[in-house]
Amino acid sequence: MNHWSGYLTLIMKGAVATVELTVMGAVLALVMAFVAGLGRLSPFAAVRALATAYIEFFRGTSVFVQLFWAYFVLPMIGLTLTPLQAGVLALGLNVGAYGAEVVRGAIVAVGQEQRSACIALNLSVYQRMRHVILPQALPLMLPTFGNNAIELLKGTAVVSLISLGDMTFQAQVVRSQTGNTLIPFATILALYFAMACLISFGMRKLERRMTFGLDGMRR
Repeated sequence: MNHWSGYLTLIMKGAVATVELTVMGAVLALVMAFVAGLGRLSPFAAVRALATAYIEFFRGTSVFVQLFWAYFVLPMIGLTLTPLQAGVLALGLNVGAYGAEVVRGAIVAVGQEQRSACIALNLSVYQRMRHVILPQALPLMLPTFGNNAIELLKGTAVVSLISLGDMTFQAQVVRSQTGNTLIPFATILALYFAMACLISFGMRKLERRMTFGLDGMRR
């Protein structure tokens, strides 16, 4: 029993690393989603082109390759990252590219009558976005953002390939030391599922809170 409790402690340390990677990657992804999503709607062609290039590149290439570039190739040009930093960068940029299209689509989905009302009230572009468009677009984004966050969580397993001690890496350590595959991988399977359920619950609760009273605003 003490033998396995020690290995469970090892896996739980990996769970902490997975949570850190997920949270920091999600923050970067959220920032990049809004920057690139709004960039796609910019009136400036150069900004639109730059945002489109970022989105298409990161959606069109493997996160596995992106991670290896961040960790092994960037040091060749003088930018050395820790495994955690490389994981956050690769996962955040990758998921942010998918989130950018969510942001763009949700903003475009806001009714034209809302935009016309903003113009009639002589609101600035910032005031339109801050007070009218985003409050209606954000609830449309949340379900997909929740899915993206879960995909990011599951994607954290790739960082085990660069020796970051996440859950998957620690499960492999336990397997190599004990010769048992079932227990460590069943454990992390349950932990990944529990974390995904927690993300889903949090996003649903946030969605209900943000949509409260919104129907009246749309009318």
